[in-house]
Amino acid sequence: MIGRSIQFALLVCVGLLLGRPAQAAAQLGDTSAFLAHVSNQYRVLPNVTYHVASGHENKLDLYLPREASDPTPVLMYIHGGGWVGGSKESNVLRILPYLEMGWAVVNVEYRLGAVARAPAAVEDGLCALRWVIRSAEQYNLDTSRIVTTGNSAGGHLALTTGMIPPSVGLDRECPGSEELRVAAIINWYGITDVGDLLDGPNMKTYAVEWMGSLENRYEIAERVSPMTYVRAGLPPTLTIHGDADPTVPYQHAVALHDKLDEVGVSNVMHTVPGGGHGGFDREETLAIFETIQRFLSEHGLRPGFAATDGP
Repeated sequence: MIGRSIQFALLVCVGLLLGRPAQAAAQLGDTSAFLAHVSNQYRVLPNVTYHVASGHENKLDLYLPREASDPTPVLMYIHGGGWVGGSKESNVLRILPYLEMGWAVVNVEYRLGAVARAPAAVEDGLCALRWVIRSAEQYNLDTSRIVTTGNSAGGHLALTTGMIPPSVGLDRECPGSEELRVAAIINWYGITDVGDLLDGPNMKTYAVEWMGSLENRYEIAERVSPMTYVRAGLPPTLTIHGDADPTVPYQHAVALHDKLDEVGVSNVMHTVPGGGHGGFDREETLAIFETIQRFLSEHGLRPGFAATDGP
């Protein structure tokens, strides 16, 4: 169940590095069978345009269960890359566990820094969420069970997509009357305080590049920082972070967790001891997904499970 698809993703990655993907997959009978049958269980709609801005078509890929009778819970995945790199295609393996659990998955791209500076990527996350809500009937999606997730800059965008209120006006690129609300957030080592990365001991070149030479960069940094929007009533949030991360300071996760606790928002922090910026080993990854499944079950967000069901 949990281990099968995670092991498959890990072993396929190893197999690709070794040039022997078939041998890696062969070690996993049940999951290999699931993957052999997955094209019968899912249909894939690639490169659907959800938004046009800065002369750029923002696209997403849809992975939709074929035989779902009821509306399907939605995992909205946003890739990392410091807001200046990365792609949705390079992160497909990260969605495999959710496909095996029966989710509909929306794999989202957004405007990178070379196309548009901050806050463009944050705007795009909100516009992607609006598109999902607007398209729910067409694709049989359950808008009451939308979960945002992503790694690194994608973790940051998963947080902002689920936390920023309409009053901030960052959804004006795609105006509408829909309530932009998600059921939960799974944040993989995302940035929570963008201004902290623009100068001083935690300065990171990717953050500086995303802001460029904007005169009001610190004001914008505050406007796109999840810490700015912590308040009561936010969706349940799970944060995963290695305590030796050299790319996004571990303190970002700690500060978010502490502040969410202060305002009474249900949240879990999963620390990977000695863990860096992703790249967790097999046992660490399996432990993370045990935490994810428990978190989703506790909040009634796994397909076919009620809130009281076990992991």
